[in-house]
Amino acid sequence: MGLVLDKVRRDVGAVTHIHETSLRLEPGSLTVLLGATLAGKTSLMRLMAGLDRPSSGRVLVTDGAAETDVTGMPVRERSVAMVYQQFINYPNLSVFENIASPLRVKGLPATEIETRVRAMAAIMKLEPYLERLPLSLSGGQQQRTAMARALIKGADLVLLDEPLANLDYKLREELREELPKIVRGSNAAVVYATTEPQEALLLGDCTATLSKGRITQHGRSAEVYRRPRDLITAQIFSDPPLNLLPVSRRAGQLLLPGGAAAPAAGALAGLADGDYQLGFRAHHLTLRPQSAESLSFAATVTVSEITGSESFIHLACGADDWVALAAGVHELEPGAQVTVHVDPASVFVFAPDGALAHAPSFLAAA
Repeated sequence: MGLVLDKVRRDVGAVTHIHETSLRLEPGSLTVLLGATLAGKTSLMRLMAGLDRPSSGRVLVTDGAAETDVTGMPVRERSVAMVYQQFINYPNLSVFENIASPLRVKGLPATEIETRVRAMAAIMKLEPYLERLPLSLSGGQQQRTAMARALIKGADLVLLDEPLANLDYKLREELREELPKIVRGSNAAVVYATTEPQEALLLGDCTATLSKGRITQHGRSAEVYRRPRDLITAQIFSDPPLNLLPVSRRAGQLLLPGGAAAPAAGALAGLADGDYQLGFRAHHLTLRPQSAESLSFAATVTVSEITGSESFIHLACGADDWVALAAGVHELEPGAQVTVHVDPASVFVFAPDGALAHAPSFLAAA
């Protein structure tokens, strides 16, 4: 089964929580809702589930070419499973019985329940805990129990609201690999909400970026990342934050903050005269020039974070705060003066209204 949101809107009093939204979720797909905290991800999922009724618009369930209007239908009458960041389990049931509960409601044979529960427990790394009560488990184990119960249900719509946020790094990585396999083996439409761009790239067939209750872009995850249609989408899909630089192009020159100028060369040569914002991600801001056309900037180190094989270098460049992601260990003291570089071929160019005016040239064929 699939799901369609047709011009759905959600108002609470005088406040709009979800602006008019149209979205189609295909069966067997995993769609990521990507946005900052309070962007509207949970509100949108509640509309999908039937926990909240839209102020306008329709919610449709699709089965091939057939569409059924389920707007206003209570969640208990829909085929929906949902997992929140804050897990919910039956405290008086063992882990096995928690996972098995949707299957027992369906009246499946005991042997099938046994087989399916143990298979799901193996995926979720819960095999040693099946006879325990949830309150004897760690928070991560309880969350995996809640996820297992939701996924085993076989619902047509599975909503996962930041379900891996409370798990340790190793388990998060393992489950990120397993979730797409589970989805591909089902006919469910799965929606996964996260604040992390990396999860969207790792998990999602498609990503919908959200900001202040609006979907800013929806498409293949890699395509949205590579070619965001506007500045807001590029910022949502950048971690560390997108580095920004206001510039003006005049008579073949880029006029930079502070009165400096540089030739509008290479990828920026074709821009019309006007005002722009250049945007570039942390790994495109380097300590060494990448080409003869690289733009160079004097900056002051504010913080240097060594993560092992890489270093995040936080910089003050005039009135702008930037982050560079440099390979290797760079022990730079706060206050150190450095020169950083960005290749024009690596920058996004945004018009004054935020619309994308130019994408990095090496992404043109992506």
